[in-house]
Amino acid sequence: MLVDSPPELRAETAPAPPSRRAIRSLGLLLSIVVLALVALASIAIGAKGLSPAQVWHGLFHDSGTYADVVVGDRISRTVLGLLAGAALGLSGAVLQALTRNPLADPGLLGINAGASAAVVTAITFFGVTSLSGYVWFAFVGAAGVGALVWFLGGSRSATPVRLVLAGTAISAALYGYLQAVMIMDNAALGKMRFWTVGSLASATDGTVVQVLPFFAVGTVLALALARPLNAMAMGDDTARALGANLNRTRALSMVAATVLCGAATAACGPIVFVGLMVPHVVRSFTGPDLRWILPYATVLSPVLLLGADVVGRIVARPAELQVGIVTAVLGGPVFIFLVRRRRTAQL
Repeated sequence: MLVDSPPELRAETAPAPPSRRAIRSLGLLLSIVVLALVALASIAIGAKGLSPAQVWHGLFHDSGTYADVVVGDRISRTVLGLLAGAALGLSGAVLQALTRNPLADPGLLGINAGASAAVVTAITFFGVTSLSGYVWFAFVGAAGVGALVWFLGGSRSATPVRLVLAGTAISAALYGYLQAVMIMDNAALGKMRFWTVGSLASATDGTVVQVLPFFAVGTVLALALARPLNAMAMGDDTARALGANLNRTRALSMVAATVLCGAATAACGPIVFVGLMVPHVVRSFTGPDLRWILPYATVLSPVLLLGADVVGRIVARPAELQVGIVTAVLGGPVFIFLVRRRRTAQL
C-alpha cells in the first residue's frame, strides 16, 4: 500500500523555484541570441534582394562582385547600428535615472539639438560636405550643449528639475536657430534634410572607426555608474548616507550620456524614441536595479534600431525608409500609451 509522504518532507524535496537573478540572467542570454539573429537579418535583408548564397559569399569572400560590395556595406551598417543602438539605450537609461523621470530621453537635455545645430553650422559657414566632417562637428555640438546644460543647471548644485529646464530651454533656442539657417540657405536645407531624419545608410568603415572610441568610453562609464545611480534613486539623503558622491555621480552621468548620445547622433543623425522606449520597457521586467537595466538596454536597444532599419528597407522597396522615420512611427503610439498609463496610475 502506498503511503503519502508528510507535508514537511514534500516541501523539503520539492524543487526550489528559480531565483530572480537566474531568470534575469537567462533573459539577458536570450536577448543576446535575439540580437545576433537581428544582426544577421540586417546583413541578409535589404532593399536589393540577394540570395543566401550571395550573402554567404559576401561574408567570407571578397571577389569584388556587386553582391560582395552590397554585403560589405550592410556589415558596416549593421555594426554602426549595433553601436548606435547600444549608445542610445544606455544614454536614455542613465538620463532617466539622473532626472528620476522614466519618460526622459537623450533629447531632453538638448544633446540632439546641439549636434544638429553644429552640423548645420558646419555646412553653412564652413563648407563641410562629408560625413566624416559632420561627425566631429556634431560631437562637439553635443558635448558643448551638455556642458552648458550642466552649468546652467547649477553645476555642483544641479538637481534633476534644473537640468531638465535648462535642457528644454536650450533645445528650443537651438532648434529655432537651426530652422532659421536652413530657411535662409537652400544648400544647407538640402543636405540637412537627410541627416536630420536619422539614418544608417551612410555608414562606412571609417565612420565606425571614428566613433568607436567614444562608444567604448561612454559604455564603460555608464555601466560603472549603476551602483551610485541606484543609491541616488532612493533620495539624496539616503544616497549620502550610503556613501554616494551626488555631485560627482551627476557630473559623470552627464558626461556618459553626452558622449554616448553625441557619438550616435553624429554618426546617424538624431534618432528618436530608442533611448526612451527600451529602458522603460526593460524596467518593467527587471525592476529598478540599474545593474540589470543598463546591460539589458545595451543589448535590446540595437535590436530595436536594427529591426526598424530592416523594416525600412522592406516596406519601401526598391527605395528605403530611413530608420529615424520608422522609430518615430513606432515610438509615437508607445509614448502616448506610456504617458496615459502613468497618468492613470497617478489618478
